[in-house]
Amino acid sequence: MRRGDLRLNAPTGVGLGLRWAFLEDVLASARGRRAPIPVDFFEISPENYMRRGGYVPAALEEVAARWPVLTHGLTMSLGGLDPVGDAYLRELTSLLKELRPPFHSDHLCFGGHGGRLTHDLLPLPFIEEAVQNVVARTKQIRDRLGLPLAIENISYYFVPGAPDMTEAAFLRAVLDEGDLGLLLDVNNVFVNAQNFGFDARALIDSLPLERVVQIHVAGHEHKPEHGRIIDTHGADAKDDVLELLEHVVARVGPVPVVLERDHNIPELDVLVGEIERVRRAYDRGIARRAA
Repeated sequence: MRRGDLRLNAPTGVGLGLRWAFLEDVLASARGRRAPIPVDFFEISPENYMRRGGYVPAALEEVAARWPVLTHGLTMSLGGLDPVGDAYLRELTSLLKELRPPFHSDHLCFGGHGGRLTHDLLPLPFIEEAVQNVVARTKQIRDRLGLPLAIENISYYFVPGAPDMTEAAFLRAVLDEGDLGLLLDVNNVFVNAQNFGFDARALIDSLPLERVVQIHVAGHEHKPEHGRIIDTHGADAKDDVLELLEHVVARVGPVPVVLERDHNIPELDVLVGEIERVRRAYDRGIARRAA
């Protein structure tokens, strides 16, 4: 798989993760009843739209008629041991056929065991057995969906077991052996680097950046009671994270960049200001690459 294969029909520029908190404002903009929203596309989590009727699919259809839509899953548990549910894959495949994204993404993690979901993104051990498990599962899922797959690096607060390799080597092995795209979350890299004491930019530069098909940006918060910074998606993106975004875009060129906001979501007009901060960093990266 060449990165260009995944990016062939993908939007570029800066998009926003679509959330219920401002869906009505988005629909009003689509209908011309409020000012245009300065986003190039939206990203959705299919789990929020699958197995629903009435208003929810109708709203998504209206958004998709106005903007490109990318899909980013939450519950596939790519590193788990339980089989991915047949009903889940059926529903997901149906939605993807309607939206026609260039690829589908999910997290490099596990999310449950024994038929029980944790509703969290849990880290995998950096070992060869985990690489082979993810590679085998992603090949099966990709065949079932009929669509290329990309994986997202997650934030984590512990590493289970004794590692066989570094995080960068683990990511590279999964990407190359699984022939996958990389959804690079620069905030997750920054959070992990701060919490575990490594250089965020050095880790990014050691990854196969030719496989980057999308970038995520979000905010984090310092939690002194935990002695950690936490990837909350509940604050504005920090300048250090936007500097990482600029650095990656300068290396990889124009890709879709998504601003994620899941908690403490401000009014859409306020969020637009945050989108513009992300766009300025993106444009600086594009200018550096051109130079």
